[in-house]
Amino acid sequence: MATKTLNKIFLSASIPYQERDRRFYDTADIVAIRDSVRALATVVIPNAHLIWGGHPAITPLIRYVMERMNTNLKDHITLYQSKFFKTHFPEDNFHFENIQLTKALDDRDNSLKKMRYEMIAQNEYKIGIFIGGMEGVLEEYELFKNSNPNALILPVASTGAAAKIIYDSLEQGTNERLTYDYAYMALFSDLLSEHL
Repeated sequence: MATKTLNKIFLSASIPYQERDRRFYDTADIVAIRDSVRALATVVIPNAHLIWGGHPAITPLIRYVMERMNTNLKDHITLYQSKFFKTHFPEDNFHFENIQLTKALDDRDNSLKKMRYEMIAQNEYKIGIFIGGMEGVLEEYELFKNSNPNALILPVASTGAAAKIIYDSLEQGTNERLTYDYAYMALFSDLLSEHL
């Protein structure tokens, strides 16, 4: 029996820290970020291949959703993580079977840059989804749009922070529901239905 090829969907998300750049924290809706990540994982994982970089605020949310699903979803999720952080890996990492560890380089920034390149530029995505976030989400957005020029880009502006900055930078035509619709299960089901 032929195996179905799953469409790859990239998630770039994080929860802004108050002590970092205020342009992210001041517009961030923390509850919306958490709700949207859980809803996205619930909609995507059973039907496609979700790929993200291991952020300590996001990975537990995806683990929570994954553990409530009863099917073998090993091929539906991939977590990327740089070995630079290996002494700080959260416990949640060890609950995912598909972890792609990328080489640690001389410092944090170069290690993250390498991980992002392998995660984004070496995969062919149908969709990139951007939720909340800080500088890293903006960097991943730039790399994603250049590496996947035909992919659908969905910055969830209602979560604020980097996602709102990305949304505001796009030309008209981006779905306005991304700015006000907090019914994330329905939102993602509608916007992703053609790609799942």
